[in-house]
Amino acid sequence: MTRLQTKQIGPITLYDYAPTPESFRDEVLRGLGRQPKSIPCKFFYDERGSRLFDEICDLDEYYLTRTETAILQTFASEMAACIGPGALIVELGSGSGTKTRLLLDKLEAPVAYVPVDIAREHLIASAALLCDAYSSLEVLPVCADYTRAMALPKPKREVAQVCFFFPGSTIGNMNPTEATTFLSHLRTLAGRPCAVLVGVDLEKDRAVLERAYNDERGVTAAFNSNLLTRINHEIGGSFDPSRFRHRAFYNEAESRVEMHLVSTCRQVAHVGPVSVAFDEGEAILTEYSHKFSLERMRAIAEKSGFAVQRVWTDPAGLFSVQFFQSG
Repeated sequence: MTRLQTKQIGPITLYDYAPTPESFRDEVLRGLGRQPKSIPCKFFYDERGSRLFDEICDLDEYYLTRTETAILQTFASEMAACIGPGALIVELGSGSGTKTRLLLDKLEAPVAYVPVDIAREHLIASAALLCDAYSSLEVLPVCADYTRAMALPKPKREVAQVCFFFPGSTIGNMNPTEATTFLSHLRTLAGRPCAVLVGVDLEKDRAVLERAYNDERGVTAAFNSNLLTRINHEIGGSFDPSRFRHRAFYNEAESRVEMHLVSTCRQVAHVGPVSVAFDEGEAILTEYSHKFSLERMRAIAEKSGFAVQRVWTDPAGLFSVQFFQSG
């Protein structure tokens, strides 16, 4: 477990497990040393990456955010009833917190809200806004890689239910085996029977999917390329982002969109003293976004010790929000 540091920032206590620059460098070098080369998608989210992702969420092509938001607007009262009163809400990858408010507005006497995000500055700003909007709610932000070991902050009031809120179909960044392991990890993190309210993108037509990850304005391409810029700024990289192009496509056999940065020429980049050679056309895998059937998601939930209690979808069946409860 990364060592916990607590920091008082105005009225907010930040619980900080953020990865060190050394761990960032080590993970990048491990990924670039593999064949094919890869970089974990969690490193997209520095301050600029988080802003770019917020822009992506507003794009016409990117159906995921507006569809999930519409589901929450329509069914938030039912979701809140499933969660019950006195809940500790732990949001994983909290981002701007827009969807959070739709849920918080319907919950009965929530004990506290714990936003967990790897982008520290974005997290602090979002937590401050939530504190202002919900003055009676204890807000306990945690800067962390939520796939790694950490501990949940202890709220002042007694908790009746721990509910992990995991919107955005971020679970799709994991393959089915990884998703099963991750959900099991949440049960351990809660330390008691718990619930998960999770956004799950559903299988659909290739054209819809590929359009969502290849927007005309190039915001997704800029978001992808910013990963190289971040490496340059934070861990001594020498990448020339203009020598890489964005590529995203749907891999039907694996039911996933794959996002890559493709080298446009033979070149050598560096991360600190380490050289990384690229052939022309060689790609760095930066993200998987798996799409699920309802049946496959149910099997993953059950294998990890959860029962699917409710599923809400949009009329077109593009997206779902699902409520799991552990025994």
